[in-house]
Amino acid sequence: MTVSIVPQTESPFDSIRQVRADGSEFWSARDLMAAVGYDRWENFANAIDKAKASCKAQGHNVADLFRDATKKSGGRPQADVELARFAAYLVMMNGDPRKPEIAMAQGYFAVKTREAETAKPEQLTEIEVAERYLAALKERNALAAKVEADRPLVAQAETFRQADGLRTVGDLANDLKLHAATNYPGVKVKRDDVFDLAGRVGLLIRGNTVRHNQPTARAIEARWVRPKETVYEDSQGRSHAKIGTRLTPKGYGRLWDAAVNNLREHGTVLPEIKEIAG
Repeated sequence: MTVSIVPQTESPFDSIRQVRADGSEFWSARDLMAAVGYDRWENFANAIDKAKASCKAQGHNVADLFRDATKKSGGRPQADVELARFAAYLVMMNGDPRKPEIAMAQGYFAVKTREAETAKPEQLTEIEVAERYLAALKERNALAAKVEADRPLVAQAETFRQADGLRTVGDLANDLKLHAATNYPGVKVKRDDVFDLAGRVGLLIRGNTVRHNQPTARAIEARWVRPKETVYEDSQGRSHAKIGTRLTPKGYGRLWDAAVNNLREHGTVLPEIKEIAG
């Protein structure tokens, strides 16, 4: 198969676009992975798998848009995927939103996909070209502003993951409320939903049991949580011990990632089980 590399233009994503002999364009997933700041193929392949599922759910032919390929780079051949424009767009939408490169790529492929869908047979006028350029510039600036808005929250989460301190599930729920208010206006984050999600991902015990909200044995063994014993007195002066859950940085990250992924994919912290499985 004969392909050509498109000469570099204003966008780095234009520079890695390839064109087959029949005129169809594609992006090598390996090239795109490097362009958006991924170091490991396994992590990028996860975004590709999610994009394929989204593509299938929308009724598109996955095989046409995601073509399995092999990339040769001097060493052992590597698994690759030739991504059509729409496929590349779906992959970017399922990428790590904390990466500024992902935000820029989302804007690029969103604009290119929309241009292809609305392209007219006749040549565009200078005014139409200018209007499209301004629209793309506005979208790019909006995405850049969103990345800046997310940066303090990302830094907060990453700093905590590397710290030695412990936090409660309630603390994380408050952080999520701020994150949702900034990134998902109108979406309510309920405290009980965050606790239920903590139970769903194996951090603590939920339900009508005397061990309600206590850490699970698995979570303690994995060092996601540490049990915290609190002694209190009842109205009759009798002392009681209550076992609570404190999140380690590792456990905080596990619960935070699960909640943020659910917000991004389902619009809620605690989607229905059938919605996740579907």
